[in-house]
Amino acid sequence: MSDNKKMTIIATKGTFDWAFPPFIIASTGVAMDKEVTIFFTFYGLNLLLKDTSKLKVSPMGNPAMPMKLPMGPKWLQKIDFGPKIPNIFWSLPFTEHLATYLMKKTMKKNGVAKLDELRAMCQEFDVKFIACEMTVDLFGYSKDDFIDGVEFAGAATYFDECDGSNHNLYM
Repeated sequence: MSDNKKMTIIATKGTFDWAFPPFIIASTGVAMDKEVTIFFTFYGLNLLLKDTSKLKVSPMGNPAMPMKLPMGPKWLQKIDFGPKIPNIFWSLPFTEHLATYLMKKTMKKNGVAKLDELRAMCQEFDVKFIACEMTVDLFGYSKDDFIDGVEFAGAATYFDECDGSNHNLYM
């Protein structure tokens, strides 16, 4: 078994539903005594913004997403509407808001930590957050748009972080 205690994650997705996997995996890695770095690039930069309240679930083109109601009678909560709803439905106005509302309600019902809490916990446990400098410039962000504690660096820095790591994940 390897003595290696390093793990890196590349976070490229910036929707509400895709915000959780990098932070869940990172916090689990830290709990298993690993040194964890997350490199945020392209839309993944959204996860480092001070205000994440605008992040939405994007159900369009995601037929694997289960759509169960978090409220109502038990028999209704058991129905998975995901496969029953045609993709064309998700192109209607405000459906992202509906999907986001339902996911947040389901998460609260099941005791899942809020996004900002999970992100803060990762920072508290010294997960290193690196924002891709090229992408920050490409999208016209200012370093002031991001939470405190973020390092800004290029992709070469990510490869330096990978050096000696036995867990390198892409999300």
